[in-house]
Amino acid sequence: MTKITGGNALIDPQIVIAKAQIGERMLVGDLGCGRTGHFIFPVAAAVGEYGIVYAVDILKDVLTNIEHRAQQENIKQIKIVWSNLEMFKATKVESSSLDVALLINILFQSNKRSEIIREAVRLLKRGGKLLVVDWKKIAVPFGPSIEERINKENLIAVCQRLGLELLEEFNAGEYHFGMVFLKH
Repeated sequence: MTKITGGNALIDPQIVIAKAQIGERMLVGDLGCGRTGHFIFPVAAAVGEYGIVYAVDILKDVLTNIEHRAQQENIKQIKIVWSNLEMFKATKVESSSLDVALLINILFQSNKRSEIIREAVRLLKRGGKLLVVDWKKIAVPFGPSIEERINKENLIAVCQRLGLELLEEFNAGEYHFGMVFLKH
């Protein structure tokens, strides 16, 4: 199976922003933001100059790319955070501070999915939303192998065990599913 990068290009950031109800002055974490900032820059526009978007990734060169673009475009609400999301409390963002946490095309890359979700839940404030988008468990000639793709029932079970309520399931594109969870 041919691996292609850039699965995020298959997902419209405006759908993510609308489903998560991202708006002015919010604090949002794009956890595992990826090289291009496909979601970071549209989310930065949505939160406005008084909001904050945390670009979180484990790859420092990814964060350097995002930081340079943010500087070039004078986007001050983007904050760069290097972290291993698989480690609880490793992300240097205040606990219970985020209005929205995004896990977009990140869970399929890890065998420690529960740990990543646990870290996202730690960062969310009460009433905050976790938006998960990942590859549908369907066979297509690109993207991750079918074995690496997320079982939605397992994802829902993990999220519920961590105190999240599934608010909505949505189609995030031809090859991706989306879910919005609420932290009580």
